[in-house]
Amino acid sequence: MDITLEHYLAVGAILFTIGVFGIFVNRKNVIIILMSIEMILLAVNINFVAFSAYLNDVSGQIMAMFVLTVAAAEAAVGLAILVTFFRNRGDIAVDDASVMKG
Repeated sequence: MDITLEHYLAVGAILFTIGVFGIFVNRKNVIIILMSIEMILLAVNINFVAFSAYLNDVSGQIMAMFVLTVAAAEAAVGLAILVTFFRNRGDIAVDDASVMKG
């Protein structure tokens, strides 16, 4: 049994669906929302690499590297904001984020 393009696309679709449900179901915890966003970006990367391998073109793999770079920057900035928010408020509830409006 070979692993075909459809298998990779199915895994990407499952990861994308889990990430979207993680955002919509849990709107209270910021860390789970960030993890769900990372899962969505991982699903996109799987699709980029799968199509890149299927079409024998490197551009999908290069795009996946750019997405990984943006995801790492997003995680670093998001966690820095969370740490600052936790130091100021003592809690990281999403509902309290409206207090930060200036």
